[in-house]
Amino acid sequence: MSTTTNKPANKTTTASTGRVDVRKTYKLYIGGKFPRSESGRSYEVFSTGRSPKFLANAAQGSRKDARDAVVAARKAVSGWAGATAYNRGQVLYRVAEVMESRRSQFVTEVQAAEGLTAARAEANVSAAIDRWVWYAGWSDKFAQVLGGTNPVAGPFFNISAPEPTGVVAALAPQGSSLLGLVSVVAPIIVSGNTTVVLASQDRPVPAITLAEALATSDVAGGVVNLITGHTAEVAPWLASHRDVNAIDLTGAADVAGLSWGDLEVAAAENLKRVLRPAGSGATAVEPDFTAEPGLSRLESFLETKTVWHPKGT
Repeated sequence: MSTTTNKPANKTTTASTGRVDVRKTYKLYIGGKFPRSESGRSYEVFSTGRSPKFLANAAQGSRKDARDAVVAARKAVSGWAGATAYNRGQVLYRVAEVMESRRSQFVTEVQAAEGLTAARAEANVSAAIDRWVWYAGWSDKFAQVLGGTNPVAGPFFNISAPEPTGVVAALAPQGSSLLGLVSVVAPIIVSGNTTVVLASQDRPVPAITLAEALATSDVAGGVVNLITGHTAEVAPWLASHRDVNAIDLTGAADVAGLSWGDLEVAAAENLKRVLRPAGSGATAVEPDFTAEPGLSRLESFLETKTVWHPKGT
């Protein structure tokens, strides 16, 4: 994989038609818009398999891009967290609808990105769409499951209620370019958090297409911000950023030149919530995203607020 500066998308000619293929030069997704990286850099993305083929150029995000994404995420917190749980569920379901309408594109891109058969890519995309629906259904139910009333000695109600923690940075899985990405993003935003996501370094194309789906659904600008680039370059800045309240380190597993333990240390500077990769140390791995997710990821990015209220006579 090579780095380029302001390089146009590669072009190939299809012999049967004589026309030139139009290859994309992808951009970032920040604040509901698609800006170029402020660094002006891009890098080539290739398919996975015995004979890798050029797919597109992706923007190579920088520290400044990460900072801009955090600003956009912070601005979106109040509106998104202030929306009703039912409304957030509707929005997540709308994302599933938009993805369904672009199913064939997602299947093609996941197949190329992960080197899967058409059937396996189809199953992967179906699972990703279903994952949005699954979390959408929990939007107005998780508070009852994760919260509750507490027994106290006195004439009071003592109520614990889960609330969003704020801005959550997430390192998307390196291997599972779509299902893993959705499995990381959906539980973060369903409760009212906003997020800055660093996409899979070598498999970013499905992530950018997901960003396009988000932009044409009802997800407000800034709720999800997506950066493509080199994980080892951008991740430390997200981990140490003092306006980031939590970080998901799932995608730090198997990244050359990056220690998720170092990221955890950096995150401790402002007491971020940290979700570690599966496994530990050098044996850290990506989890099995095909399994039913449960509520553990959603719960990882919630704060519990306890309220006391006097009982009436």
